Amino acid sequence: MVILRIGVVNNLRAGKNEESVARMLSFLKDHSEVLSVETESAEAMPEVLSEFARQEVDLLVINGGDGTIQNILTEILGNDDFGDRVPMIAPLRAGRTNMSAMDLAAHRDPLSGLEQLIDCAKDGRIAERVEPRRVLRVSYGHGPHTSQRAAQYGMFFGAGIIKRAIELNHRLFDKTGKRAFVEGVPGATLVTAGLIGRLVTGDHSGVLAPDKIEILLDGQPVDTGEFHLVMASTLSRLFARMRPFWGQGPGGVRFTSLAAPCKQFGKAAIGVLRGKPASWATPEVGYTSRNVGHVELRMKCGFTVDGELWQPDSERSIALTAERVVHFVRA
Repeated sequence: MVILRIGVVNNLRAGKNEESVARMLSFLKDHSEVLSVETESAEAMPEVLSEFARQEVDLLVINGGDGTIQNILTEILGNDDFGDRVPMIAPLRAGRTNMSAMDLAAHRDPLSGLEQLIDCAKDGRIAERVEPRRVLRVSYGHGPHTSQRAAQYGMFFGAGIIKRAIELNHRLFDKTGKRAFVEGVPGATLVTAGLIGRLVTGDHSGVLAPDKIEILLDGQPVDTGEFHLVMASTLSRLFARMRPFWGQGPGGVRFTSLAAPCKQFGKAAIGVLRGKPASWATPEVGYTSRNVGHVELRMKCGFTVDGELWQPDSERSIALTAERVVHFVRA
């Protein structure tokens, strides 16, 4: 039986309380066969992953949230730290937002999830938990060729209302990082629901102002106009169990856009968020959802990748693809 080498990255700033951090670190101290590193900044990640690659880690456990996963995916897939030996990745539900881990049905308790992973590795049962998933590549910049652009990897891309909802949710925390009255998924759900409620009433002011975006899906233009929201993902569902993708096609990028204006959004909203829109909610009246291989966006507005924010920039081009496959493991 092949013995897997397990490495754990502990993001100490990923929204966990001191008690949960202490429990996890105590557990790892008693399991010296597991490589473990604690970090409080993204700047330390390249060195951490280089060491894990040198130690030939087979299963990389991420004790953090969506932002930590996004950072690690970018380092591994963008910088080839592991070369052709990309490790299996097991996200724990240990951050303020945990869309990727929840989509994989990870255990609610990070420590219990890690314990189960270790037991499965010892018994040779990890294969039962493996789920290959495509990963979004988000390249952005001003050059005509994608090879000249910076790139991020993650599981979700959003612009428009969804980006500003995340931004507003971040503001619920003070600068010291103390908990506010809501956080993470509950906070994002409340903020998003509030913004959607305002949109239903016809309010297009402030953060609800539509963005001018030019969209090409596999080379075909969607529209050169204004949009309330643009998003793409390789996940089956988002936070609050939203599944706002109903498109057809073989492509690995799930893409949805809501034009401004879109017909009768108040009536269409629930169906759109569940991925089951009314029959009249078609591209002709502002509702577009397709599975594609390549998305090209030209826009000035900001965007988000797995909750990390990029601010507006002049006439930026963004390309979305999902050619890389990572073997995720349910924790």
